[in-house]
Amino acid sequence: MGAAPLRRPELVEFRGVEGIFRAGGGFILNFAPSRRRSEALAREKLREEREFSARVACSSRLMRQQIPGASGTQKVRRGRLGGKRAPGHEWQKKQKRVRRADARRLRQGPDDSSLSGVGGLIAFNAFLQEEGIGRELRRRFARLKQGHRVVYPMHTQLQLLIDAAAAGAQRVFDLECLAPDPIFEHLAGGAVPSIDTVYKDLARFDKDAIEALEALVAEQGLRPVASAQLDAVTVDIDTTVMPLFGCQEGARLGPNPRYHGRPSYHPILARVAEFDTILGARLRPGDTSMGDSDVEDVTCWIDRLREVVGPNTVITVRVDAGADCSSWFEALDGRGVHFIVKARQTAELLGAATFHEDWAIVDRDADGQPTRRVAVLDFRREDWPPGRFRVIAVRTTERYSGRQTQLWEGVDDSVQFFVTNDLHSDPNDIALRYDARAAIEGTIRELKEHFAIGSVPTGRFDANEAAFLIKVLAFNLLRRWVLACCPEVSPWRASWVRRLLICIPARLLRAQGRFQLRLAPRRLLN
Repeated sequence: MGAAPLRRPELVEFRGVEGIFRAGGGFILNFAPSRRRSEALAREKLREEREFSARVACSSRLMRQQIPGASGTQKVRRGRLGGKRAPGHEWQKKQKRVRRADARRLRQGPDDSSLSGVGGLIAFNAFLQEEGIGRELRRRFARLKQGHRVVYPMHTQLQLLIDAAAAGAQRVFDLECLAPDPIFEHLAGGAVPSIDTVYKDLARFDKDAIEALEALVAEQGLRPVASAQLDAVTVDIDTTVMPLFGCQEGARLGPNPRYHGRPSYHPILARVAEFDTILGARLRPGDTSMGDSDVEDVTCWIDRLREVVGPNTVITVRVDAGADCSSWFEALDGRGVHFIVKARQTAELLGAATFHEDWAIVDRDADGQPTRRVAVLDFRREDWPPGRFRVIAVRTTERYSGRQTQLWEGVDDSVQFFVTNDLHSDPNDIALRYDARAAIEGTIRELKEHFAIGSVPTGRFDANEAAFLIKVLAFNLLRRWVLACCPEVSPWRASWVRRLLICIPARLLRAQGRFQLRLAPRRLLN
């Protein structure tokens, strides 16, 4: 039989044909809408636009509302900060435009040596004095610098570095910029020491002094927890990379995602999620990865937290895949602590997920297709310690990403696994609670960008760890001060807090043998 000749399709005249499309072996005609239908569509579109505009206006009003005690960042009114509102609408009616002032016509008067740019340090130090921080520093570190010829005691040097970190100093050398400030000089005792003296004092820290400094960091990070009396506390643990560009002690090659092949430090930090304070911190060489070597420090931090919250408070620890080892599970489970650890994706674990069939659908898209599935796998790794653990697998649809391992044919799903000793909570809730652990990345970014923990001052490891812990201590103290005096700004970034509460224009005056402070108006401090 010969091939059938090609035949043109029979066309039937349709009025208002918009287009012809082929689908499933047949043809589909799209008709242009009639006049009546066009008017109906226009009315429907106008109604949808009005509803959308109403929703946008309602959302804008809700965003402008000031919610006392809200955890999220709200739109800040300038009046609350002591500034004037722009008269935009009034000037618009008068057809008046803003004209910038000509700086060349401003006459400069005589210099005023009483002016300061860090007036908020007075209120910050008053808070530290009430909390007895000076006494604690003197009690713990006075032994490092003794003698009749000592001009700058160690505890005053530590307070000086805390003030500098709160004011935004990135390095020890930044003390040269703060030294002319009258308030900073006044708090320093009348004279700011040279940077050579500060470097020498950092070199005085030995192992015992570093342990005492780390314990002080933990105590200040736990103070808000002790006063809150919570039923449950969450601890997030993570590491970060500090690239080094010198010949520092402990600078070794390790995982460095930004500067490949560059020596670094690899510190580990623990954060109290409810208050965003640091529970524990430790500086480590660059080739140190999370694993068995960190169990001792982590258990010490958990024991400190348990002493503060009591035996009935539920403690949950969230850690990434670096803690997927028997020593971590045994240490945390043995102390009655719930943990959620992201499991390593081994071949055995991926195989167990591939052949698992009982997946619970917890989320769907607009078309009703599953986008998130959760399952509890019957899996146990040989190196895990004895105990009851659950392995939770979460499948999520990644339609626009092919970076994940494809386990199911024809389905572009990514999968992640969690190990927990919480045997009663909903599996999806456990996975979502782990996702909230991402907030510690913001805390580490605050410490790096606004407290410069990555700036290494010396070539000695102990001195660098002391400088690292001093900055973490300054972070905790600033957090405590904000939570105590201005809780409404606690969700703000450190740069905003520093700009509004620390870097305030002020004048330090002396009359009749007494000092007087005059601040620029800041309602948040009143």
